[in-house]
Amino acid sequence: MSDAWSHLRDFTSARLALGRTGNSLPTSRVLEFQLAHARAQDAVHRPFLPCEIADAIGTPSIAIATRAADRQTYLLDPDSGRTLSDAARARLQPGRFDAVLVIADGLSATAVHAHGAALARLIFARLPQLNWSPTVIVTNGRVAIGDEIAEALGAQIAVVMIGERPGLTAADSLGLYITYAPRPGVTKDSARNCISNIRPDGLPLADAVHRLAWLIGECRRLHLSGITIKEDATTASAMNVTLR
Repeated sequence: MSDAWSHLRDFTSARLALGRTGNSLPTSRVLEFQLAHARAQDAVHRPFLPCEIADAIGTPSIAIATRAADRQTYLLDPDSGRTLSDAARARLQPGRFDAVLVIADGLSATAVHAHGAALARLIFARLPQLNWSPTVIVTNGRVAIGDEIAEALGAQIAVVMIGERPGLTAADSLGLYITYAPRPGVTKDSARNCISNIRPDGLPLADAVHRLAWLIGECRRLHLSGITIKEDATTASAMNVTLR
């Protein structure tokens, strides 16, 4: 049967106007739901292959892991994904860097494998003025792992690229989290800026990198990050980003 809301499907991928057959959903809609649910589960549990990401980026990188020894530990003990293992921390040599790009599997290795390398290349091409540390690729990492990594490397800004929690319309979404002068165990989420839903069918990669450049410029100008920075999308898209 037709649905009066069917025309809305032209504007969104949300699960609406699914139709019905008698008192039930059409078989095709049930199968679509099951496929979407399976893709979301696969995104969370898919093995993460840091070497593939590093090879695709083509810049110096370090592959490390958190204290989450396996995926089950990572999912059941969130704090284990926010702290480096002793072996991982020993591999991070201190220096003086403007920024570090941290790539973590998060809750969707699918997203990182699909778009992570391309997004990283765009970031480095857009911001060549910055003195970047080697890229750090983290298995079983959460957003806050960037704090410890930045401190260990002596990086002023942590940019964490992470696979976002998959949903029933998107299992391949990436997020970027920007933190100025992060401090492990001290920095609050309110001190971070987030660019979310980065994927071809969401926020295009090039647009995400443009916003990232604007935010980093503001972080360096104001010497802070987080809710104090008020992004004006119109201004951000029109202005030329100047890194100080």
